[in-house]
Amino acid sequence: MSDTEIRDDRPAGLLQAFDGDEVTGRIEYFVLESPGRALVPVHTIVEPAHEGKGIAGSLARELYALAEREGVVVAPLCPYVVKWAARHPDEAPAADPELLRAAKEWLVAHPGRF
Repeated sequence: MSDTEIRDDRPAGLLQAFDGDEVTGRIEYFVLESPGRALVPVHTIVEPAHEGKGIAGSLARELYALAEREGVVVAPLCPYVVKWAARHPDEAPAADPELLRAAKEWLVAHPGRF
């Protein structure tokens, strides 16, 4: 895990883990603007050859750190991030239910996005 670098590609909605030039995992997300600004992770994917190395957890941790640096919240729809947040409440504040509802509605309204 020590060689992993995490990069945010906001226009693509990807938080990616790299080992050198190789993408080893990613969180696919979107930015919710209303009723409040939030980062909304939808999928967490780790390449099969890199499973079991803590990459998904590192991506989730960085997503919450990124949100904190930007002064926004995370409204997780991704089952992995929901579970990770439940195990790390000190790093992953719970999202307002209204934001989660709005995030789910956004996802339904944009079916081809994920």
